[in-house]
Amino acid sequence: MRIFELHGSRVTETDRLPAAPPHQGFYWIACSRTEFREGQAQIQAALLAAGGVQLVELHVSDLLNAQLPSHYDYTSQYDLLVFRRLATQHAAASGAAKAVPPAPAVGTPSDTNAAVPAPAASTAPPAALRRVDTRPIGFAIFDQVLLTVHPEDCAVRDAYALRLLAGHGTETRATGARQPASPADLMLRIVNLVVDGYLELRRDLTRGLDLWQNQLLQPHSRFIDWSALLDARLALHQLDEICEDQRAAVQDWIDALEAWPEPATTAAQRERELLQVRSRDVLEHIERVVHHVRRMEQTAETTVQMHLSLQGNRTNDIMRVLTTLTAIFLPLNLIAGIFGMNFEVIPLTHKQNGFWWAMGTMGVIAVGLIGWFWRKKYLVRPSR
Repeated sequence: MRIFELHGSRVTETDRLPAAPPHQGFYWIACSRTEFREGQAQIQAALLAAGGVQLVELHVSDLLNAQLPSHYDYTSQYDLLVFRRLATQHAAASGAAKAVPPAPAVGTPSDTNAAVPAPAASTAPPAALRRVDTRPIGFAIFDQVLLTVHPEDCAVRDAYALRLLAGHGTETRATGARQPASPADLMLRIVNLVVDGYLELRRDLTRGLDLWQNQLLQPHSRFIDWSALLDARLALHQLDEICEDQRAAVQDWIDALEAWPEPATTAAQRERELLQVRSRDVLEHIERVVHHVRRMEQTAETTVQMHLSLQGNRTNDIMRVLTTLTAIFLPLNLIAGIFGMNFEVIPLTHKQNGFWWAMGTMGVIAVGLIGWFWRKKYLVRPSR
């Protein structure tokens, strides 16, 4: 469990739960799901002391539920947001590929990367198309406390805590950026960090589909791994559903934010407007992921249809050549059949040069048919 006290550009980390409201700023209590389960009584007491209210039982159950989809809920004293992030490689090791820089993979965290097979390798999909594995992060947003409940690896918590501590005292001067001014602001920044992982994910998804497109559209492709392709399409559909839940949760948060009481001061009004801008920015990022995933689903479907069309055209080319060859040899078989009849008298049968006349006639007919079919482009190899 990690506990921070934030005020302006000052960030202080402590190992003790707050026992009173902060004089200035707010607290960030970040813990894993196991730590929240085991220390639930102490955390509830700290929330009561620092925020003046405890979590209701249903919200405690939501924060402990590792299968809960992204959603938003609220009470008159605090808000609750559950947001699913990409699982880490350690948590999803059963289906993840080896990690290499620089691109994150589906089923791996946004800060780990999966190798994409070379085109000469098998048609097995890269990790980005094999599995979409996510874990929920829970946010309880009070007036002066932010409680976050993370998966066991706490990768997002540690990444943002490192950013906070690294920017302490230097971020404002160096970049002009501000530290989070409120628990809601901090929550949106962490959510934005999670969404950035989904945005980076698009590169791996595009690379994986490009690999399959090249394989499917090869002229002499022998693609047989249709079950893997189906799994990839299911993974894209699952990612679409995940992002839809995220979009609905953030939209509910935006609607609730607009219903907040009007601020009494100009500074408070400015802070609320910044929250609205940041919320819309997060929503826009999620919509970009949804748009990209749906476009990739359409691309995958189009690629499969083009592959089937190519295979159909190739089959038609083969049948055309076979039919042409059959048409060439048909009159030759007719002549051979006529001279093979068991009649006493057949023209040219008893002639000394009859065989050569028959062979010459058959050769002329064959050459003439070949020339005619070639002119009709029945024997021309189709251009690729």
